[in-house]
Amino acid sequence: MGSISHRVPAGKIAVGVDTHKDMHVAVALDHLGSHLGEHSIPTDAAGYADLRRWALGLGPVHAWGVEGTGSYGAGLASALLRAGERVIEVNRPDRAARHRDGKSDPLDAEAAARAVLSGRVTGIPKSADGEIEAIRLVKLTRNGAVKARTAAMNTLRNVLITAPAALRAELEPLPERQLISRCTAFRPGPATDPGNAARHALRALARRWEALREEIDAHTALLDTLTRAVAPDLRGAFGVGPETAADLLVAAGDNPERLHSEAAFAALCGASPIPASSGKTNRHRLNRGGNRAANAALYQVIVVRLGRHEPTRAYAARRVAEGRSKLEIIRCLKRFLVRELFPLLQPIPAPDGAILTS
Repeated sequence: MGSISHRVPAGKIAVGVDTHKDMHVAVALDHLGSHLGEHSIPTDAAGYADLRRWALGLGPVHAWGVEGTGSYGAGLASALLRAGERVIEVNRPDRAARHRDGKSDPLDAEAAARAVLSGRVTGIPKSADGEIEAIRLVKLTRNGAVKARTAAMNTLRNVLITAPAALRAELEPLPERQLISRCTAFRPGPATDPGNAARHALRALARRWEALREEIDAHTALLDTLTRAVAPDLRGAFGVGPETAADLLVAAGDNPERLHSEAAFAALCGASPIPASSGKTNRHRLNRGGNRAANAALYQVIVVRLGRHEPTRAYAARRVAEGRSKLEIIRCLKRFLVRELFPLLQPIPAPDGAILTS
């Protein structure tokens, strides 16, 4: 499992947790790396409390290494943070390590505990228990509705491809909104022939599209209210709308203090420059890692600013004159944008402690 460096004080223990949907498996190690025991719990509040009691019965816990704090481990991580425990986010073992050491839940939990012992992992997970978590859930629902609306339109156009020629010739040239309006107004007879069946299908898909549009508009309005209440300064930045603000706030989480610097947030958003030098070349490239939704939000803000923000336009023109490519300019602009927006991500709670309005 690798050498142990004494990052855990003597007399304290490290607990690693391998997380799953219905059950978590934990392994406790002392400061020297000796195995103290393992414990399995169901993924509910009683199970989380039982796990903490078990661990504290073995000794004072220095830190908990939890896998999947953004998915299956989110509930446990949140419960431990509320209890005042130190929780560290641990990545799942890579394939090479699993081929070498084997794969089982206790082995994965032990690997998480040893990662804490070595000091190799230091990331603090999101607390996921405040206003930003509410924004995440609304944004997640909106994203699903957007995908469903796109699927409805794609299906509608696929129906048109095989529709009777006269109906296809009538509808195919129409722009999207006119097409939806025309299909919604259909009054087809019995679906006993291809023409009526096509009109029936097109009307159903158009009505589905309209219903999803209304749902998306409602989610967008709620995101507008939530993001303005939580981070008004962020929303006041040029080009930052409710959706981009939501993505950036969700990336930072309810406890943005876990991000110790703007450089850390840039790396989280995939906006930090990555060295790409070899031989005589000395250059950097776009970072294709990190939170892709936050990276896309930065890109959308940059696109808006390149169109209507004079300082950004002037900077881009100057860099083009220097021979820089469009990708290089966008990479630099993303990093500058992180520097501008990072101080604006601190949430501002409402006086009554609640910002959800409708």
